[in-house]
Amino acid sequence: MSQPQQKISRNDLEQKFKALQDDIQGTTDRNKTSIATYAAIAGGVVVILAFAFGRRSGRKRRSVLEIRR
Repeated sequence: MSQPQQKISRNDLEQKFKALQDDIQGTTDRNKTSIATYAAIAGGVVVILAFAFGRRSGRKRRSVLEIRR
């Protein structure tokens, strides 16, 4: 009914692992640029938010100083 099972050789395993590794490596190479782009955008947003909140808190605490002669 079914065919007798063949033994798996070391060469068969090495070929399958190499194919899997090449596939994973290709995927990570394709995604590196998009990940770097997203990280740069997130960093820019953090800097802009820190600047905006710093200005806002500076305006709240700023006092008016009058100098008279």
